[in-house]
Amino acid sequence: MEQVLPFLLFLGAGLLLKRLPVFPADTDRSLNLYVIYIALPALIFLQVPGLQLSSRMLVTVIMPWMTLLVSGLLTLLISRLMRWSRETTGALLLVVPLGNTSFLGIPMVEQFFGSHAVSYAILYDQFGSFLALSSYGTVILAIYGKGEQNSLSSILIKIITFPPFVALLCALFLPLDNLLQTVKPMLTMAAGSLVPVVLVAIGFQMQLLLPRHDVSPFVFGLTIRLLLTPGLFILACKTLGLGGEAVQVSLFETAMPPMVTAGALASIAGLKPGLTSAMVGFGILFSFLTLPLIFQWIQ
Repeated sequence: MEQVLPFLLFLGAGLLLKRLPVFPADTDRSLNLYVIYIALPALIFLQVPGLQLSSRMLVTVIMPWMTLLVSGLLTLLISRLMRWSRETTGALLLVVPLGNTSFLGIPMVEQFFGSHAVSYAILYDQFGSFLALSSYGTVILAIYGKGEQNSLSSILIKIITFPPFVALLCALFLPLDNLLQTVKPMLTMAAGSLVPVVLVAIGFQMQLLLPRHDVSPFVFGLTIRLLLTPGLFILACKTLGLGGEAVQVSLFETAMPPMVTAGALASIAGLKPGLTSAMVGFGILFSFLTLPLIFQWIQ
């Protein structure tokens, strides 16, 4: 409980601020933009240059795509068996396979594993979840959504201009050691603001209302996202004898609740906004119960 209490307090602060008229309705957007353009790139520049590359880290890059495949197939299978509507299927195919591995995942990894493990979480998120959102997410929106469809060129432009992804490439491939040492105090200050700002933003945008007719897909979707998928991967890694911190952090990231951005895209595309908002909101709350359990399973 001591590990998750600070998270709950910051989430509660976000929920409270949302009810104060002095804060604009799009305050969460401003906070998210600060994280994307300043706090997260600063954390990447602090953590990634010291990362020791090894074959074990391939798991960190491969596992998010395997998670996407397994959870997507499970979602599609259950949706067909339950005969859910096209809109419900599309919504679930967005929010179930795509986890909140950045805004919530990175702070959670830091809390449970320590700051030295954040590098693995960053690799998992940027080469996995982020690219999956840009590619897989766009395909799902094109098939099931009602909004504007993106071209391949626009998708590529979004990927190569996304600030955390640019920071990751620079930290991995450019000789920036001297420069980063010079600005390290500034980077440390900016990176330290990541967790509270992210949690306040999530709390500000959380919606917890659930339509009755969406209870069944809601329960199945969160069960696949929070318990079934990570359980299958933990079992697979133990069977194959895979271990080490990179594997443990990757397994932990498979258990993150639905991605906030994926839920927002589903809502914009007209794919069950009530269901997706509830899955994102309740998923974050339930994850404070399931993540400590998953952490114990991993250990």
